[in-house]
Amino acid sequence: MTAEAIQAGPQTGDAARGEAGAGDGDRPLRIALLSYKGNPFCGGQGVYVRHLSRELARLGHHVEVLGAQPYPVLDEGVALTELPSLDLYRSPDPFRTPRREEFRDWIDAVEFATMRTGGFPEPLTFSLRAKRHLAARRGEFDVVHDNQTLGYGLLGDLGAPLVTTIHHPITVDRQLDLDAADTRLKNLSVRRWYGFTRMQKRVARRLPSVLTVSGSSQAEIVEHLGVRRERIHVVHIGADTQLWSPDPSVAEVPGRIVTTSSADVPLKGLVHLVEALAKLRAERPDAHLVVVGKRAEDGPVARAIEQYGLQGAIEFVKGITDQELVDLVRGAQIACVPSLYEGFSLPAAEAMATGTPLVATTGGAIPEVAGPDGETCLAVPPGDADALAGQLGRLLGDADLRSRLGAAGRARVLARFTWKQAAIGTAELYREAVAAQAAVRRGSLKP
Repeated sequence: MTAEAIQAGPQTGDAARGEAGAGDGDRPLRIALLSYKGNPFCGGQGVYVRHLSRELARLGHHVEVLGAQPYPVLDEGVALTELPSLDLYRSPDPFRTPRREEFRDWIDAVEFATMRTGGFPEPLTFSLRAKRHLAARRGEFDVVHDNQTLGYGLLGDLGAPLVTTIHHPITVDRQLDLDAADTRLKNLSVRRWYGFTRMQKRVARRLPSVLTVSGSSQAEIVEHLGVRRERIHVVHIGADTQLWSPDPSVAEVPGRIVTTSSADVPLKGLVHLVEALAKLRAERPDAHLVVVGKRAEDGPVARAIEQYGLQGAIEFVKGITDQELVDLVRGAQIACVPSLYEGFSLPAAEAMATGTPLVATTGGAIPEVAGPDGETCLAVPPGDADALAGQLGRLLGDADLRSRLGAAGRARVLARFTWKQAAIGTAELYREAVAAQAAVRRGSLKP
């Protein structure tokens, strides 16, 4: 048993069922894990696929990831089968027009046509390719695990029971983007882009087994997608606590605040952190921000940086290695999660695992991860730049508080949020799905 498992202590609910299902007598499962978008450096889906698949393999299961571009980065022991799309959003030529010879079938035509009319086709078209692939390999898998594709292609018989992860309803992102749309044209563009959420609602309501990552997301799935609560199981995800760990040899940089954010995604709340930094620097001129993510050349964040004269106080970094990222967080005096909403918040768990003290909002599931205000983090309301500036200043000025919160945050992650625990709980849900399908088949064979 690992140190993380020992520190976790007794478990209840879904996590307890996970421990119970990990006995030596359980046959290893053959798992098809679907990932329509697997970039491990942008967004949480690629991180989820990489770490969950690795830990499932370490438990003895056979895991094969079926993925599209950007393909996920996987660890040893996990196979990747590529189900290529037209890759219409690739860098450096997003929204490209493919050459005629690139079109292989009618699914490609649907993908291109949807993109050209302002929609986002990948959940639908990946689900259709996955269904075709699974039909050709019927009987090779014990369970199919969909990572939030929620496409029409995944309805019906896939040759194995389906378990679906919904990290949080994308309808939440849609509403926040609509709220931020300041012109009729932008509003129309947002509605077209998120057209796929209508499909995801319809598919979600027909799913037999849904896995989500927090109690907050469970409530949102019930409210926004209409899924019955008894079909939704909570299995917390976690941090790689060997990679994300304290290292006293990394020098602390005075005044450094670090955050992970896509610059102009309203949900991430970066514009409020920029405003808070401007207020903070009036009293703490050494305060500066490092943003792990792409700098937007225009938009609300770029305008706020220019308005407050923060060009020299904010640095954006991207394309760095895992080790460089961890050291960046280790060297910060504060990690900050300014999001208006999160379905879980891996950046919070990872920063806490390094022992870096956290200032975070109370948006969505963040309090489930970050813990009580004043004990394992400092908490502020979402979108409140004044409160954010106050707590950042308080923490920068109190070394003892930083030390106490950092140690308590690390202990919380070790006890509750590790990928091994996530894999054990997820595998138990697989077994429940397999047993439920077997029971249905036995019933259908009765005279």
